[in-house]
Amino acid sequence: MKFGIWNLKLVSLNYMEKAFKNLIKSEFPYLCNAKLLLAISGGIDSVVLAHLCKKAKLEFSMAHCNFNLRGDESDADENFVVDLADALDVEVFTESFDTKSYAADAGISIQMAARELRYNWFDDLSSALSYDYILTAHHANDDLETFLINLIRGTGLEGLTGIKPENNKIIRPLLKFSRKEIGAYALQNSIKWREDSSNISSKYLRNKIRHQIIPVMEEINPQFLEGFSKTQLHLNESFDLVEDYIGLLYPEIVSKTNYGYQFKIEVLKKIPNPKAVLYQLLKSFGFTEWDDVNHLLEAQPGKMVFSETHRLIKDREFLILTEKPANTENEVYSIFEGEEIEMLPMGTFSFNEVEKITDTPLNCIYVARESLKYPLTLRKWKEGDVFYPFGMKGKKKLSDFFMDKKLSLPEKENTWLLCSEDKIVWVVNHRADARFAITDPSQKIIKITYSL
Repeated sequence: MKFGIWNLKLVSLNYMEKAFKNLIKSEFPYLCNAKLLLAISGGIDSVVLAHLCKKAKLEFSMAHCNFNLRGDESDADENFVVDLADALDVEVFTESFDTKSYAADAGISIQMAARELRYNWFDDLSSALSYDYILTAHHANDDLETFLINLIRGTGLEGLTGIKPENNKIIRPLLKFSRKEIGAYALQNSIKWREDSSNISSKYLRNKIRHQIIPVMEEINPQFLEGFSKTQLHLNESFDLVEDYIGLLYPEIVSKTNYGYQFKIEVLKKIPNPKAVLYQLLKSFGFTEWDDVNHLLEAQPGKMVFSETHRLIKDREFLILTEKPANTENEVYSIFEGEEIEMLPMGTFSFNEVEKITDTPLNCIYVARESLKYPLTLRKWKEGDVFYPFGMKGKKKLSDFFMDKKLSLPEKENTWLLCSEDKIVWVVNHRADARFAITDPSQKIIKITYSL
């Protein structure tokens, strides 16, 4: 068991306990009557949090992940947590993970794999057993280290605003306490904990920052952590101003579409610093090439910028944001005679024999029953498709038809064709083909309706 060597400031024996209780009452009062799940590793931070929660008489259980990364050490951590739960008289859950295999299969780092496994399991436990919140033991030094990591890697303002004390069901009640304060409380109260040997390894960026960079900064300024906290407070205030500004602009710029979102180019070009505004609007969609995103404002229609999950398309009046499209070019669905209603992933097609033609909204057409050759097919359009638009003379390329209607690329990609053999019956929700129109009063009439 390692207790470490702490450079402690003099505090009263009950300082942190009193401060924690006051913090719960003032900033997290809802925790007092909630059912809580405490994430515990066995390290000093989570162990102290468990003791403080017990002192504050919060209702909590503990959850421990064994990532099987340190052999016997990992098992010893698990055993320690089980014994701690017994000593505190609280329920404990443990789960064992093959973290290395998970990381290899997912193509991600061990650290990222452990994070995904941990939070996925916490979410499952929380949902299955009706826990209101999940507590983690992040503290002020974790916040500082995260700030420096983001600063080193490059980030926007949001990346400098730090770890949030609340994030949906995740609550971090120790964020206002330093590592020194936590260490002082543990030693003064003879609390034991487990020391993770990987915390001293210099191969991890966080450890380099913790053991090599921050000590130098504290040597230059012994009040460095306090100074950082003030700076971060100002950054958060600035970020709130940015969020308020974007909130005011949002309804003037952004609108929802069937395929994602669209952004008014004319408005974006008139506001100061549209690049910064685009960053705030699009940062959650994985884009990284912000110069390319900004250049779309002056690009030719059809130009695109991609992230791993989304694409941004320059259209005539809008930048259009959609998810990366799935390859549906070869998707073909069959509709057999006698099937009055065919349910498909994209909606419902109804086929009804009627006596006469009445209303003609875009989502329905009337065709001569004798002209249909079953099975009908439903497919996406492709280059070279032609049809005979109802109400016009002769044939027309679908690409030209789409251009005339000024359809955006996502609208084209999501247009389906109802076909009889190799002939287009209906460019769905746009125009029927004249070759299937009613030309004789004796013909039986089929009303085809499409609905989402």
